[in-house]
Amino acid sequence: MRSFNEKDNPLAVAEKACRTIMDTFSPEDLPPARSFHYHQGVFLYGMQRVWEETGKEEYIEYIKGYIDSLIDSEGNLYFARDELDSIQAGILLFPLYKKTKDEKYLIAAKKLRNLLRTINKTSDGGFWHKDKYPYQMWLDGIFMAGPFMVMYGKEFLETELIRDVLYQEKRMREHLRDSETGLLYHAWDEKKIQPWANKVTGRSTEFWGRSAGWYGTALIDLIELMNGKEYGQKHLKENLKDFIAAVVKYQDEKTGLWYQIIDKGNKEDNWLESSSSALFLYFMAKAIKIGVIDESYRSAVERTYDGLLNQMVEVNNEKLILKGICIGTSAGLYDYYIGRPTSKNDLHGMGAFVLACMALHDLNKE
Repeated sequence: MRSFNEKDNPLAVAEKACRTIMDTFSPEDLPPARSFHYHQGVFLYGMQRVWEETGKEEYIEYIKGYIDSLIDSEGNLYFARDELDSIQAGILLFPLYKKTKDEKYLIAAKKLRNLLRTINKTSDGGFWHKDKYPYQMWLDGIFMAGPFMVMYGKEFLETELIRDVLYQEKRMREHLRDSETGLLYHAWDEKKIQPWANKVTGRSTEFWGRSAGWYGTALIDLIELMNGKEYGQKHLKENLKDFIAAVVKYQDEKTGLWYQIIDKGNKEDNWLESSSSALFLYFMAKAIKIGVIDESYRSAVERTYDGLLNQMVEVNNEKLILKGICIGTSAGLYDYYIGRPTSKNDLHGMGAFVLACMALHDLNKE
């Protein structure tokens, strides 16, 4: 069992999570090893937040170790050039450049930006999630590409790139939002031929928790990144407010967490999932902090944190163990999502958990 209680400082919990992974993997061996991918990116993004708050160099040096293991001195970077998932870890390049002034990080960022020039699109200009998923937009995609696009657009004064993020979000809501619940489906197939696609709408059949978490996380991060200049983003706050109101209706009353399939907690084979619950905590806490939603949501945030610690966290020999993390998952039907294995300390979950702790820590600061 864990050696701390629910009232512990979330910053201390976030540091324990970071150190657990640091003690387990060298930076270059973060799984999947030697890959420039969002698995590592989301965890190291959480670690970046810890570094920014604590100033402890061990954290930024670990992030730098991962990035430097994949970028040479000329800024050459190996990455999969046909998928949005490759872009997310690019957000780490900008704080590293700011700290070191090493041009190789900006050169690598330019290579990632060029992926967006060639990625395939739907007939209305929405990004395919990957080439192997033709004519499909996935809710995950706005998190995988959006924050990087805004950071790059601001760094290189490429305003149209920022406006394209807003366009992509608009397309996602148009194709994936369910007007009855206010939730967004996981995926949309323009050709309506995938086994999971509704033959009329092209939408997948389920509201998958972590994809919803990526979407909300992207929205709050985009709102923060665009703050101070008008790009036409006013609707993002209303979209996030609407989305949070929809999501919180499905919070489990007993545990404070959310189910793998958000709206079907009454099904016996559905199960509580930790990474999505952590992401919901993250964007709700930050939305309270910046005034997108009001203080009435604070109890939902606190119940989520308590639920994660009570239901999903253990401490063994001072290592934090987070369980109940759905492994990497594609689009599918109900039985596919329910049949997905769970893991412990998968970076999907540890990254989401660290981000959640840091958002709560920030919310609680005077």
